[in-house]
Amino acid sequence: MRRTDRLFDLIQTLRDGRLHTARAMAVRQEVSVRTIWRDMATLIASGLPVEGERGVGYILREPIDLPPLTLTPDELDVLRLGVRLVAEGADPSMAVAAAGLSGKIEAALPRSRVPARPGHDTWVFPGPEAAAAARHLPRLRQAIREREPLILDYRDSTDRPSLRQVRPLLLEFWGRVWTLAAYCETRADFRSFRVDRITVVRASGLSFAPEPGRDLDAYHARRAEGLQGGTT
Repeated sequence: MRRTDRLFDLIQTLRDGRLHTARAMAVRQEVSVRTIWRDMATLIASGLPVEGERGVGYILREPIDLPPLTLTPDELDVLRLGVRLVAEGADPSMAVAAAGLSGKIEAALPRSRVPARPGHDTWVFPGPEAAAAARHLPRLRQAIREREPLILDYRDSTDRPSLRQVRPLLLEFWGRVWTLAAYCETRADFRSFRVDRITVVRASGLSFAPEPGRDLDAYHARRAEGLQGGTT
């Protein structure tokens, strides 16, 4: 978690008006107690009306309000729907992030625009394919960010197994299934792999640099031309 996000979360925690120990807040944010001490010192120095000390705890002396978001009703509905889709999409790490974002949105809204039961105006029903893909999504996102080749144990539409070495490029959600766009070294071509058909994701311990003809730009160009390798 970035420090700015951590400080925001601390403010949110303190807004309930109760005493919170540094240890409890450290457990919540998965950081050290010393980190919480430093963060609280920063908040107090910035003028936040907090009382407390090490070994005792911290409490907000008076209510504080965050500046309201200037969103139209339609913009707010779009934002809530997007957060709800991610929160119910079965990807565990993204669901946690979506829950945190939802809290920030509601906290920054004027009270008149906060629904009586946040999140109960939209329901999302992820299918079994999305649920099956969820366990691999965090690892695939990490590999895309770090440009890490992967070795996939994969089963095609006929349940035939294969071993694929790929350069992961892009995750795409099609409303029912997740696919991984990748350059498949095994087939020497672009392929889209259904993530729910991946049985094992193996690290290669390597990294790759963008290479003309094998990178994301080339993938998009192939798709625009209608020549992209199909979903396997």
